[in-house]
Amino acid sequence: MLRFAPSPTGDMHIGDLRVAIFNYIVSKQRNEDLIVRIEDIDKEKNIEGKDEEILALLSLFGIEYTQVIYQSENVRYHSAMALQLIHEKKAFSCFCSPEWLEKKREESKENKKAYRYDDACRNLPDELVIDNMNSFTIRINRPDETLLIKDLIKGDVSFEPDAVDSFIIMRQDKTPTYNFACAVDDMLSDISLVIRDEDHMSNTPKQALIRTSLGYDKKIEYAHLPIILNDSGKKMSKRDDASSVKWLLEEGFLPAAIANYLILIGNKPPKEIFTMNEAIEWFDLDKISKSPVRFDIDMLRHVNKEHLQNLDAKELSRYVGFADKDIGELARIYLEEAGTTKELKSKIVPIFADKEIPEEFAGAAKTMAQTIKNAPYFDEYDDFKKYVMNESGLKGKNFFKPLRLLLTGVQHGPDIADIYKYLKNYIGEIVK
Repeated sequence: MLRFAPSPTGDMHIGDLRVAIFNYIVSKQRNEDLIVRIEDIDKEKNIEGKDEEILALLSLFGIEYTQVIYQSENVRYHSAMALQLIHEKKAFSCFCSPEWLEKKREESKENKKAYRYDDACRNLPDELVIDNMNSFTIRINRPDETLLIKDLIKGDVSFEPDAVDSFIIMRQDKTPTYNFACAVDDMLSDISLVIRDEDHMSNTPKQALIRTSLGYDKKIEYAHLPIILNDSGKKMSKRDDASSVKWLLEEGFLPAAIANYLILIGNKPPKEIFTMNEAIEWFDLDKISKSPVRFDIDMLRHVNKEHLQNLDAKELSRYVGFADKDIGELARIYLEEAGTTKELKSKIVPIFADKEIPEEFAGAAKTMAQTIKNAPYFDEYDDFKKYVMNESGLKGKNFFKPLRLLLTGVQHGPDIADIYKYLKNYIGEIVK
């Protein structure tokens, strides 16, 4: 069993989408189920409707899953297992106030040492715990020995006991912390492999400790994906427009192209342009780069253009507001100048819009427009051009400039001869 575990706290990040895609691919390769776990325990940060938005995006990208689980539904299990750890002396009540802990952190900072909890409450006598009316958290006992994590991408990674620490598993309000809820939920769902961003690497030994302390023997495999960098070489953040999947879609990048690109970076595929189903045949987690990968919007635009080129003409036309093969072929010509559906639509829309003719060509355009309206249907461009030229009396710049403006709405672009064969059935609608 694999899982994709997003939080409904904001727009889906491309790093989250990459995690979802890789989990989906590997679940197909291993013939294991993929579940979606909405990590919604932090009620204050949750945004209404974001869970549905996440599921809609997964559907849009063709990511199939067998079940949706809301983490908040498992809180009773989190509480029960925290109580079990207390009873087995594998966790303890901590009465240290937030102010006291902050004081300790400041002291560590002044001494230029990493802060570690000093286990002040770990060995309190039972009577002091029972009689203490102060609020408390629950901390798990720090490990006694080095923890070794086997990672399919990073290799073996070891963590010393102090690096793991006696960390909090239940807050003062008795809600579970991220690591505790995550570890318990992975146990409940019988997860076999966790694929996630390397930001979570420090969480992994904590979650492993929780499962071991609870007597869970199954070894979960891990694969931590390298971070994605922006153009400045820094980690992509919400401040980067391109980090938002929603923004990329609104800009006119196809889901298939975005998926292609996210699989491509940091990988060595047999070819540059491919579908997700094709990637299932050759994708290998072991061959993912260990180093950070740079997000290149221009490369994504190139990949997107290739996917647009590969579309059936009628399907391509739908991205510019039509359902017509000829308009699809017309759009394909404009792919020389456009890399997204948004850019492509900006090329096609002016053709059918009211034209703004520069004063220099206004008179000629008016004459030409009337001539075209009275013209018979011509299958070939040369015949059309000859007729309009003879009937209007226009020549040279006074012919070709107004003609391009009337047919396309702009002064520059593809050869009129190339686009006429796809516009000829729309001439009456174009030249108004």
